[in-house]
Amino acid sequence: MTTEVGGHLAALFARNAFTVTGEIVPPAGGSLAPVREHAVALVGSVDAVNLTDNPTASAHMSPLAGVAAAAAAGIEPTVQLTVRDRNRLSLTSDLLGAWALGARNVFCLSGDPLHVGDHPDAVVVGDLTVNDVVALAKRLRDEGTSLAGADLADPPRYLIGVADVPLADPYDPAKLGSKLDAGADFVITQIVYDVGALAAWADRMRDWGLFERAKVVIGVTPLRSAKQARFMDEKLPGVSVPADMIAALDAAGDDAASVGVELVAPLIEQIRAIPGIAGIHVMAMGHDEVTWDLVTRAGLLPRPVG
Repeated sequence: MTTEVGGHLAALFARNAFTVTGEIVPPAGGSLAPVREHAVALVGSVDAVNLTDNPTASAHMSPLAGVAAAAAAGIEPTVQLTVRDRNRLSLTSDLLGAWALGARNVFCLSGDPLHVGDHPDAVVVGDLTVNDVVALAKRLRDEGTSLAGADLADPPRYLIGVADVPLADPYDPAKLGSKLDAGADFVITQIVYDVGALAAWADRMRDWGLFERAKVVIGVTPLRSAKQARFMDEKLPGVSVPADMIAALDAAGDDAASVGVELVAPLIEQIRAIPGIAGIHVMAMGHDEVTWDLVTRAGLLPRPVG
Protein backbone atom coordinates (compact mmCIF):
# COMPACT_ATOMS: atom_id res chain seq x y z
CA MET A 1 0.00 0.00 0.00
CA THR A 2 1.32 3.44 -0.90
CA THR A 3 1.79 5.90 1.94
CA GLU A 4 1.92 8.97 -0.25
CA VAL A 5 -0.91 11.45 0.26
CA GLY A 6 -2.56 13.03 -2.75
CA GLY A 7 -0.71 13.64 -6.01
CA HIS A 8 0.69 16.60 -7.95
CA LEU A 9 -0.99 19.35 -5.91
CA ALA A 10 0.16 17.77 -2.64
CA ALA A 11 3.72 17.55 -3.98
CA LEU A 12 3.69 21.24 -4.92
CA PHE A 13 2.40 22.19 -1.49
CA ALA A 14 5.11 20.05 0.12
CA ARG A 15 7.84 22.03 -1.63
CA ASN A 16 6.13 25.37 -0.99
CA ALA A 17 5.50 26.14 -4.65
CA PHE A 18 2.88 28.82 -5.27
CA THR A 19 0.00 26.87 -6.77
CA VAL A 20 -2.72 27.67 -9.29
CA THR A 21 -5.93 25.67 -9.35
CA GLY A 22 -8.96 26.03 -11.59
CA GLU A 23 -12.53 24.89 -11.88
CA ILE A 24 -14.77 23.02 -14.32
CA VAL A 25 -18.54 22.86 -13.98
CA PRO A 26 -19.83 19.57 -15.44
CA PRO A 27 -22.64 20.17 -17.94
CA ALA A 28 -26.37 19.89 -17.38
CA GLY A 29 -26.39 17.13 -19.98
CA GLY A 30 -25.18 13.64 -20.82
CA SER A 31 -22.07 14.35 -22.90
CA LEU A 32 -18.55 14.49 -21.49
CA ALA A 33 -17.38 16.56 -24.45
CA PRO A 34 -17.68 19.93 -22.67
CA VAL A 35 -15.61 18.68 -19.71
CA ARG A 36 -12.98 17.27 -22.05
CA GLU A 37 -12.80 20.55 -23.94
CA HIS A 38 -12.40 22.62 -20.79
CA ALA A 39 -9.82 20.24 -19.33
CA VAL A 40 -7.72 20.21 -22.49
CA ALA A 41 -7.95 24.00 -22.65
CA LEU A 42 -6.70 24.34 -19.05
CA VAL A 43 -3.76 21.92 -19.24
CA GLY A 44 -0.60 23.91 -18.60
CA SER A 45 -2.31 26.86 -16.95
CA VAL A 46 -3.32 25.23 -13.64
CA ASP A 47 -1.90 22.53 -11.38
CA ALA A 48 -5.22 20.88 -10.57
CA VAL A 49 -8.87 21.47 -11.37
CA ASN A 50 -11.99 21.25 -9.21
CA LEU A 51 -14.96 19.34 -10.64
CA THR A 52 -18.00 20.99 -9.08
CA ASP A 53 -20.93 19.15 -7.49
CA ASN A 54 -24.37 20.45 -8.51
CA PRO A 55 -23.39 24.12 -8.05
CA THR A 56 -26.11 26.64 -7.25
CA ALA A 57 -28.18 23.61 -6.19
CA SER A 58 -28.94 22.82 -9.83
CA ALA A 59 -28.69 19.40 -11.44
CA HIS A 60 -25.48 18.76 -13.39
CA MET A 61 -23.52 15.73 -14.50
CA SER A 62 -21.83 13.87 -11.66
CA PRO A 63 -18.45 15.30 -10.66
CA LEU A 64 -17.07 11.74 -10.86
CA ALA A 65 -17.68 11.68 -14.59
CA GLY A 66 -15.88 15.00 -14.78
CA VAL A 67 -12.98 13.57 -12.78
CA ALA A 68 -12.54 10.81 -15.35
CA ALA A 69 -12.55 13.26 -18.26
CA ALA A 70 -10.12 15.68 -16.61
CA ALA A 71 -7.72 12.89 -15.65
CA ALA A 72 -7.79 11.54 -19.20
CA ALA A 73 -6.93 15.01 -20.51
CA GLY A 74 -3.83 15.10 -18.32
CA ILE A 75 -4.86 17.44 -15.52
CA GLU A 76 -5.12 16.40 -11.86
CA PRO A 77 -8.76 16.41 -10.70
CA THR A 78 -10.10 17.58 -7.36
CA VAL A 79 -13.53 16.12 -6.70
CA GLN A 80 -16.04 18.33 -4.91
CA LEU A 81 -18.57 16.52 -2.73
CA THR A 82 -21.48 18.09 -0.87
CA VAL A 83 -23.24 16.72 2.18
CA ARG A 84 -26.49 18.23 0.92
CA ASP A 85 -27.14 15.43 -1.58
CA ARG A 86 -25.53 12.30 -0.07
CA ASN A 87 -25.69 10.04 2.94
CA ARG A 88 -22.61 8.35 4.42
CA LEU A 89 -22.97 5.29 2.20
CA SER A 90 -23.02 7.40 -0.96
CA LEU A 91 -20.20 9.63 0.24
CA THR A 92 -17.99 6.62 0.94
CA SER A 93 -18.86 5.14 -2.44
CA ASP A 94 -18.05 8.39 -4.26
CA LEU A 95 -14.80 8.86 -2.38
CA LEU A 96 -13.69 5.40 -3.45
CA GLY A 97 -14.90 5.87 -7.02
CA ALA A 98 -13.40 9.31 -7.56
CA TRP A 99 -10.00 8.10 -6.39
CA ALA A 100 -10.18 5.14 -8.77
CA LEU A 101 -11.00 7.55 -11.62
CA GLY A 102 -8.01 9.79 -10.91
CA ALA A 103 -9.00 12.35 -8.28
CA ARG A 104 -6.19 12.95 -5.81
CA ASN A 105 -7.81 15.78 -3.87
CA VAL A 106 -11.27 16.08 -2.35
CA PHE A 107 -13.00 19.38 -1.54
CA CYS A 108 -15.70 18.96 1.10
CA LEU A 109 -18.69 21.32 1.03
CA SER A 110 -22.11 21.73 2.59
CA GLY A 111 -23.66 22.75 -0.78
CA ASP A 112 -25.70 25.77 -1.82
CA PRO A 113 -29.20 26.01 -0.31
CA LEU A 114 -31.83 24.20 -2.34
CA HIS A 115 -34.14 27.20 -2.63
CA VAL A 116 -31.67 28.95 -4.98
CA GLY A 117 -31.58 26.06 -7.45
CA ASP A 118 -33.75 24.24 -9.97
CA HIS A 119 -35.05 21.61 -7.50
CA PRO A 120 -36.33 23.71 -4.57
CA ASP A 121 -38.58 20.88 -3.38
CA ALA A 122 -35.73 18.38 -3.07
CA VAL A 123 -34.87 17.02 0.37
CA VAL A 124 -31.59 17.92 2.03
CA VAL A 125 -29.85 14.71 3.04
CA GLY A 126 -27.43 16.13 5.60
CA ASP A 127 -26.57 12.73 7.05
CA LEU A 128 -23.03 13.92 7.76
CA THR A 129 -21.63 17.39 8.35
CA VAL A 130 -18.74 18.79 6.34
CA ASN A 131 -16.48 18.05 9.31
CA ASP A 132 -17.75 14.47 9.32
CA VAL A 133 -16.86 14.06 5.63
CA VAL A 134 -13.40 15.46 6.27
CA ALA A 135 -12.99 12.94 9.08
CA LEU A 136 -14.32 10.17 6.82
CA ALA A 137 -11.82 10.95 4.07
CA LYS A 138 -9.05 11.06 6.67
CA ARG A 139 -10.18 7.75 8.15
CA LEU A 140 -10.20 6.08 4.74
CA ARG A 141 -6.72 7.43 4.09
CA ASP A 142 -5.00 6.95 7.44
CA GLU A 143 -6.76 3.89 8.85
CA GLY A 144 -7.96 2.14 5.71
CA THR A 145 -11.37 1.50 7.22
CA SER A 146 -14.92 2.63 6.48
CA LEU A 147 -17.31 4.15 9.01
CA ALA A 148 -18.69 0.62 9.39
CA GLY A 149 -15.25 -0.58 10.46
CA ALA A 150 -14.65 -2.59 7.29
CA ASP A 151 -11.07 -2.87 6.03
CA LEU A 152 -10.63 -1.39 2.56
CA ALA A 153 -8.43 -2.76 -0.19
CA ASP A 154 -6.30 0.05 -1.67
CA PRO A 155 -7.89 2.90 0.32
CA PRO A 156 -7.90 6.38 -1.24
CA ARG A 157 -5.25 8.73 0.12
CA TYR A 158 -6.77 12.12 -0.59
CA LEU A 159 -5.39 15.54 0.11
CA ILE A 160 -8.43 16.97 1.89
CA GLY A 161 -9.72 20.49 1.29
CA VAL A 162 -12.38 22.73 2.81
CA ALA A 163 -13.83 26.18 2.15
CA ASP A 164 -13.54 29.37 4.18
CA VAL A 165 -14.78 32.97 3.94
CA PRO A 166 -11.95 35.07 5.37
CA LEU A 167 -13.69 38.43 4.84
CA ALA A 168 -16.97 37.40 6.43
CA ASP A 169 -18.32 39.93 8.90
CA PRO A 170 -18.22 38.75 11.60
CA TYR A 171 -15.50 36.16 11.07
CA ASP A 172 -15.33 33.18 13.42
CA PRO A 173 -12.00 31.30 13.18
CA ALA A 174 -13.48 28.45 15.20
CA LYS A 175 -15.46 27.32 12.15
CA LEU A 176 -12.29 26.81 10.15
CA GLY A 177 -10.54 25.45 13.21
CA SER A 178 -13.08 22.66 13.56
CA LYS A 179 -12.52 21.64 9.92
CA LEU A 180 -8.78 21.51 10.49
CA ASP A 181 -9.29 19.53 13.68
CA ALA A 182 -11.31 17.03 11.64
CA GLY A 183 -8.36 16.54 9.30
CA ALA A 184 -8.41 19.12 6.49
CA ASP A 185 -5.07 19.69 4.75
CA PHE A 186 -5.84 22.74 2.63
CA VAL A 187 -8.30 25.63 2.41
CA ILE A 188 -9.78 27.37 -0.63
CA THR A 189 -11.29 30.73 0.23
CA GLN A 190 -14.19 32.74 -1.07
CA ILE A 191 -13.33 35.24 -3.82
CA VAL A 192 -11.14 38.12 -2.64
CA TYR A 193 -10.73 41.58 -4.17
CA ASP A 194 -9.81 43.53 -1.03
CA VAL A 195 -6.21 42.39 -0.59
CA GLY A 196 -5.61 44.80 2.29
CA ALA A 197 -8.40 43.19 4.28
CA LEU A 198 -7.06 39.75 3.32
CA ALA A 199 -3.58 40.67 4.57
CA ALA A 200 -5.05 41.82 7.89
CA TRP A 201 -6.96 38.52 8.17
CA ALA A 202 -3.75 36.61 7.39
CA ASP A 203 -1.92 38.47 10.16
CA ARG A 204 -4.57 37.45 12.67
CA MET A 205 -4.64 33.88 11.44
CA ARG A 206 -0.84 33.65 11.44
CA ASP A 207 -0.89 34.34 15.17
CA TRP A 208 -3.60 31.69 15.42
CA GLY A 209 -1.31 29.15 13.72
CA LEU A 210 -3.30 28.62 10.51
CA PHE A 211 -0.38 28.48 8.10
CA GLU A 212 1.35 25.75 10.09
CA ARG A 213 -1.83 23.69 10.06
CA ALA A 214 -2.98 23.98 6.44
CA LYS A 215 -2.17 25.31 3.00
CA VAL A 216 -4.32 28.33 2.15
CA VAL A 217 -5.39 29.06 -1.43
CA ILE A 218 -7.20 32.31 -2.26
CA GLY A 219 -10.20 32.42 -4.58
CA VAL A 220 -10.02 34.89 -7.47
CA THR A 221 -12.49 35.62 -10.26
CA PRO A 222 -11.82 38.00 -13.16
CA LEU A 223 -14.72 40.43 -13.34
CA ARG A 224 -16.51 40.62 -16.70
CA SER A 225 -18.87 43.56 -16.15
CA ALA A 226 -19.87 46.24 -13.68
CA LYS A 227 -23.21 44.43 -13.25
CA GLN A 228 -21.43 41.25 -12.19
CA ALA A 229 -19.19 43.23 -9.83
CA ARG A 230 -22.17 44.90 -8.16
CA PHE A 231 -23.96 41.57 -7.78
CA MET A 232 -20.93 39.97 -6.15
CA ASP A 233 -20.41 42.96 -3.88
CA GLU A 234 -24.03 43.03 -2.76
CA LYS A 235 -25.08 39.38 -2.80
CA LEU A 236 -22.10 37.10 -2.16
CA PRO A 237 -21.29 36.70 1.55
CA GLY A 238 -17.78 37.79 2.38
CA VAL A 239 -17.09 39.37 -1.03
CA SER A 240 -16.30 43.07 -1.25
CA VAL A 241 -15.56 44.66 -4.63
CA PRO A 242 -13.86 48.06 -4.26
CA ALA A 243 -15.82 50.99 -5.67
CA ASP A 244 -12.94 52.04 -7.94
CA MET A 245 -12.97 48.61 -9.62
CA ILE A 246 -16.70 48.88 -10.28
CA ALA A 247 -16.23 52.38 -11.67
CA ALA A 248 -13.45 51.18 -13.98
CA LEU A 249 -15.67 48.39 -15.31
CA ASP A 250 -18.50 50.88 -15.84
CA ALA A 251 -16.19 53.16 -17.81
CA ALA A 252 -14.84 50.26 -19.89
CA GLY A 253 -18.15 49.54 -21.60
CA ASP A 254 -17.75 46.74 -24.15
CA ASP A 255 -14.13 46.21 -23.04
CA ALA A 256 -15.15 45.40 -19.46
CA ALA A 257 -14.09 41.74 -19.64
CA SER A 258 -10.57 42.67 -20.74
CA VAL A 259 -10.37 45.41 -18.13
CA GLY A 260 -11.56 42.92 -15.50
CA VAL A 261 -8.50 40.76 -16.11
CA GLU A 262 -6.26 43.83 -16.01
CA LEU A 263 -7.74 44.77 -12.63
CA VAL A 264 -7.44 41.33 -11.05
CA ALA A 265 -3.97 40.33 -12.32
CA PRO A 266 -2.10 42.84 -10.08
CA LEU A 267 -4.07 41.59 -7.08
CA ILE A 268 -2.50 38.15 -7.53
CA GLU A 269 0.99 39.60 -7.11
CA GLN A 270 -0.20 41.28 -3.91
CA ILE A 271 -1.81 38.06 -2.69
CA ARG A 272 1.37 36.14 -3.46
CA ALA A 273 3.33 38.60 -1.33
CA ILE A 274 1.31 37.78 1.79
CA PRO A 275 3.43 35.40 3.90
CA GLY A 276 1.82 31.99 4.23
CA ILE A 277 -0.50 32.11 1.22
CA ALA A 278 0.03 28.94 -0.82
CA GLY A 279 -1.71 29.76 -4.11
CA ILE A 280 -4.76 31.01 -5.96
CA HIS A 281 -7.93 29.27 -7.12
CA VAL A 282 -9.21 30.78 -10.38
CA MET A 283 -12.96 30.64 -10.93
CA ALA A 284 -13.26 31.87 -14.51
CA MET A 285 -16.86 30.72 -15.11
CA GLY A 286 -15.87 28.47 -18.02
CA HIS A 287 -13.79 31.14 -19.80
CA ASP A 288 -10.59 29.12 -20.09
CA GLU A 289 -8.82 31.78 -22.14
CA VAL A 290 -9.35 34.15 -19.21
CA THR A 291 -7.57 31.73 -16.87
CA TRP A 292 -4.62 31.64 -19.27
CA ASP A 293 -4.62 35.42 -19.61
CA LEU A 294 -4.77 35.92 -15.87
CA VAL A 295 -1.94 33.53 -14.95
CA THR A 296 0.16 34.89 -17.81
CA ARG A 297 -0.27 38.51 -16.69
CA ALA A 298 0.44 37.45 -13.11
CA GLY A 299 3.77 35.90 -14.15
CA LEU A 300 2.74 32.40 -13.03
CA LEU A 301 3.78 30.54 -16.18
CA PRO A 302 5.15 28.04 -16.85
CA ARG A 303 3.54 25.90 -14.18
CA PRO A 304 5.89 23.51 -12.34
CA VAL A 305 5.95 19.88 -13.42
CA GLY A 306 6.75 16.67 -11.58
